[in-house]
Amino acid sequence: MVGIAYLPEDHVLPLIDDGRLVRVLDEWCPPFPGYHLYYPSRRQHSSGFIVLIEALRHRE
Repeated sequence: MVGIAYLPEDHVLPLIDDGRLVRVLDEWCPPFPGYHLYYPSRRQHSSGFIVLIEALRHRE
């Protein structure tokens, strides 16, 4: 099967390293500095939202 996809590097890097995927148009792919989370500055957030923030904060 053949196709082209535009995906976040951290999702496909193991497949690229294994040779299962090949980079194309590398010069057209700018570096990605990371994800950003924007949320309201309310004083009280739901417990689920706090868990999400902590999980994203400690993601490697």
